[in-house]
Amino acid sequence: MTEQTPQDETREEEKQRREPRDAAYWAHYAETLKVTGVAEGATNINVEGRRAVGPLQGFGKLWQKTYRVSLEDAEVTPVEVIKTWKENYKDFWPEGNLFYAPLAGITPGEVALISGSLPGGVKLSTGVMVLYADDESFSLMTPEGHPFSGWITFSSFEEEGATVAQAQVLMRANDPLYELGLRMGGHKMEDEMWRKTLENLAAHFGVHEPVETNLLCVDPRLQWSHYRNIWHNAGIRSALYSITAPLRWRRNRVRQD
Repeated sequence: MTEQTPQDETREEEKQRREPRDAAYWAHYAETLKVTGVAEGATNINVEGRRAVGPLQGFGKLWQKTYRVSLEDAEVTPVEVIKTWKENYKDFWPEGNLFYAPLAGITPGEVALISGSLPGGVKLSTGVMVLYADDESFSLMTPEGHPFSGWITFSSFEEEGATVAQAQVLMRANDPLYELGLRMGGHKMEDEMWRKTLENLAAHFGVHEPVETNLLCVDPRLQWSHYRNIWHNAGIRSALYSITAPLRWRRNRVRQD
C-alpha cells in the first residue's frame, strides 16, 4: 500500500478548497444515464443510455408549477419531512403510477425507473435521475423521451411557525406530440398527480389540509429547434414495446427450443 506524501496531502486539501461546500449533494456529470439494477416489474427501455435533459433542451412552453401544503398541525421538522419523503417516495404517488426507487435510495446520481400513464391510456416506461439531495430537499431530472424536459424539486421549510412541504416543477414538453398532449388534458393530469402526492404526504403526518397550487407560464414560446426530440418519445417507444411483446415471446421460445 502506497503511503500518502505531504505533497499528496497538500494537493488533496487544495482540491477540497476548490470544490463547492455542497459538492457532495450533487450528482457527478455523466454523458448518459446508467441504471444499476432493474427491480421486478420495471422496464428499462427508455432510460439506459439516454441523456438527462433540462428545460433548455425541451420543445414546449416553459412552465413553473408549485404545489405546497402546510403541516401546521403536525409536530414535524423539515428534515424529518424530507427523510420520510425520500424513504417512502413511491408510497405517496397516486394509484396508476409506479416508482421503482434506486437500490441505493434517493441519493445524488442514482437513477429510478417509472411506470406511468399518458392521456389515452398509453402506458409509459421512463425514469428520472437524482440530481441533488440533502437533508431538506432533493431534485430529480428527466431523461430524453420523458413527457417533459425539466427538474422537479421537493423541499420542506418553516414558514410562519409551520412546516411546509413543497414540490416545484420547472418544465417544457419534450417534443411537439407531448406539447399537444399537455394541452389536451396532460397538464390537468400532471397537476392532479402532484396534488395527490402532497395530500398523501400530509396524511402520513395526520394532516388533511388543501394543497396550494401556483401555475406560471414563464415562456410561451415553442423551441422549434428541438422538434427532433420526438425520436426519443418514450410514449411511442413504450407502445411499440407493448405491441411487439408477442413477437419477443415467440423469438425467446424459438431460442429455447
